[in-house]
Amino acid sequence: MMKMIWFDMDGTIADFYGVEGWLDYLRNEDATPYREAKPLLNMSLLARYLNKLQREGWQVGVISWGSKHSTDDFLNEVTAAKLDWLNKHLKSVKWDVVQIVHYGTNKLNTCGGGMLFDDEDRNREGWEQAYEPSQILNVLKGLVA
Repeated sequence: MMKMIWFDMDGTIADFYGVEGWLDYLRNEDATPYREAKPLLNMSLLARYLNKLQREGWQVGVISWGSKHSTDDFLNEVTAAKLDWLNKHLKSVKWDVVQIVHYGTNKLNTCGGGMLFDDEDRNREGWEQAYEPSQILNVLKGLVA
């Protein structure tokens, strides 16, 4: 297996769906929920694990969808908001790759493999190693041990 770890954002590391009125924001092409989402896990611990894994030769990346029915302009706004979120909550992590792609894009075809953490079953299909968000810290702890 290639030493690459991919993270989805919405519903995986960011509580996007916990932002009140998130769907209305999206219908109005307003990227606010992507900026206001709270973290879904201990970001300090996640950052420590990722930094240690990178020192051990792993690469880390983000593969996340934009909004459903999004224009290219709105995808650019969403991308900026997600990059801001990552910088705010995981500032010490120097991501090897961040890809914010159109909704529905096949993540495996885009990334080429490695390990994936994603909240959607269909995104985990076909990956050599793919996990639900609740497994993130335990799996990473096992890799750094």
